[in-house]
Amino acid sequence: MEVEQWCVRVALSEGERVRKDLKERGLLDPDLRPRTDGETLLLPVTADPGDGARTRFAANPARPELPRHELIGGIAVMQDYDPDGAERLRASRPSLHTVLLSEGPVEGQYRVRRFTVLAGLPTTRTRLTEYGHRFDIDLALAYFSPRLSTERQRVLGEIHGGERVLDMFAGVGPFAITLAARAKTVVACDLNPAAVTLLIGNLRLNRCRNVLPLLCDAARLPSFLCPGFDRVVMNLPLSPASFLDQAFSLVRPGGSIHLYALQSRDGEMLALLDGRGAAEIREHVVHTYSPSQWLAVYDIRVAE
Repeated sequence: MEVEQWCVRVALSEGERVRKDLKERGLLDPDLRPRTDGETLLLPVTADPGDGARTRFAANPARPELPRHELIGGIAVMQDYDPDGAERLRASRPSLHTVLLSEGPVEGQYRVRRFTVLAGLPTTRTRLTEYGHRFDIDLALAYFSPRLSTERQRVLGEIHGGERVLDMFAGVGPFAITLAARAKTVVACDLNPAAVTLLIGNLRLNRCRNVLPLLCDAARLPSFLCPGFDRVVMNLPLSPASFLDQAFSLVRPGGSIHLYALQSRDGEMLALLDGRGAAEIREHVVHTYSPSQWLAVYDIRVAE
């Protein structure tokens, strides 16, 4: 049986990368089977991609229901204890080597979670590919969110050549390495020694030579960094307000700050930003976190 659906047309050589990106963004239609058309691949999507193109796709055969999970490279992270579901999940994807149970929220000064292995190899380490960049990750040692992949590309699109960028909470380097493609230099700071070790390895892995990794408390950055950064990334959603003074002291007049905050109501950070010299503030939702909370980003342009 065939049905008509919106489609994205890509070259066969780019098919797997685009398919993964659409899946991460929740746009790929899992009920329909992609098909080829000459040298291109047609991918079924759940919404108009912008050109209004539609075509017919064959339905995927019925698949067993899988437990709710998040994919990070070769690891699936589940929120519920379900060993049988974990085995079904691992069997459903040849690329999966481990299924983990998250035992709680991100916690501690190093922003990490605790995990239990439910199926597969007893490891929390994996390698993830995101828009052509490769990242070695250890989920028990350093926080990583694949749900920010589209957001990283959005910020990259705003960078003008020759910018000096500061990533105040770099983790294993996803923002820093992504933005280095257009920035002149990126300073990537993190307090977590394990995260900085992984960051340095990822810089080598991606042959990235214009990123300076720093093992440092972000509160101390103004004491030894020269101000005048064109762009500052603040990806510390649980407590970003604690470092606003440092960010505003290091960005140049006319520069930009990207502030990520976990919030329960629109505009929750606006009162804290009032009086700091922002010429423009744009707020939008990045993704939901729970029924009552979501991750928002505030794009702040500092006054000249």
